[in-house]
Amino acid sequence: MEPTTDSNSFRRIGSTGPEPVTQAQARRFRQLAWPMLPLVVRTAQCLTRQADRAEDLAQETMIKAMRAIDTFQDGTDMKAWLLTILRRVHIDHLRSQRNRPAQVSLSRIELSDDSDDARGEFDEHWEHPEELMSRFQNEQVIEALHSLPDAIRWTLLLVDVEQLDVSSAAAVLEVPDGTIKSRAHRGRAMLRDRLYALACHRGWVAAPEKTS
Repeated sequence: MEPTTDSNSFRRIGSTGPEPVTQAQARRFRQLAWPMLPLVVRTAQCLTRQADRAEDLAQETMIKAMRAIDTFQDGTDMKAWLLTILRRVHIDHLRSQRNRPAQVSLSRIELSDDSDDARGEFDEHWEHPEELMSRFQNEQVIEALHSLPDAIRWTLLLVDVEQLDVSSAAAVLEVPDGTIKSRAHRGRAMLRDRLYALACHRGWVAAPEKTS
């Protein structure tokens, strides 16, 4: 799904729901939040890997944002505000799926703050990482990202993809700053391992020899 901010899409979102939004709400939403639609769609696509589910997730997020726009405080981070709404909508979607547990918590994984503990299994074998990374297509990186645990995936999406600072990411995920830092360290190591394993499978690099 291509992110779009056209007028028809805006009208569809504004007319959805039991009660129409006021003109003042619509103006404020269009000025402050509507330009952020591409980032909401992009993040939803990384979370779901399915265009129709990503579209539903993004649309519901923007609907909730429009109806709650009066609660947004001027001078604060609109990106973080929208991603907080997206996270909550995503959790609601997970809870509604039959094969998911009743309680979904993005804080269920506790990671050490010690960055020395966040080394990937294949880190010592990475040579010319920029050259190797250039061979991966976006879909392959998204696939590897999606294979990570929810808490790790959300952290990397916020910090590395959407470039939120640590404090803003912590506010979105409702965890301490230190948890974001440790998850980011561990998540990058996990992502490197998955991409290196894929590179080995593709024959781009030699698989490391197993030590007995």
